[in-house]
Amino acid sequence: MINGLRTAIYPVADLAKAKDWYTQVFGVGPYFDQPFYVGYNVGGFELGLLPDGGTPAQAGALVYWGVDDIEAEVARITALGATVHGAIQDVGDKIRTVELADPFGNLLCLIHNPHFDLTAVR
Repeated sequence: MINGLRTAIYPVADLAKAKDWYTQVFGVGPYFDQPFYVGYNVGGFELGLLPDGGTPAQAGALVYWGVDDIEAEVARITALGATVHGAIQDVGDKIRTVELADPFGNLLCLIHNPHFDLTAVR
């Protein structure tokens, strides 16, 4: 059985720059910081940075991070250097998503889902 999101790993060409940028984006420093992997605990979930990973050409799985105010987060994160890859859209039932491109070639996707039940996180 799938129990929900646990880890999102982003390959990065410049680990130091990525670490600084993601620390600003999530407002928390890494709990694990080694030359081969940098790990963050973001709301009980893992964000990992994998050095020398190059660029995934923005293909593959999309990982969505929950936010309360999607417009404010888009403004904040684009001010840090991200660009809008896919505009904010209402995908139904008051759920809104957006795709941002980080400075390292990854998609950083955000979701505002008023129906997300935090008590269901295990």
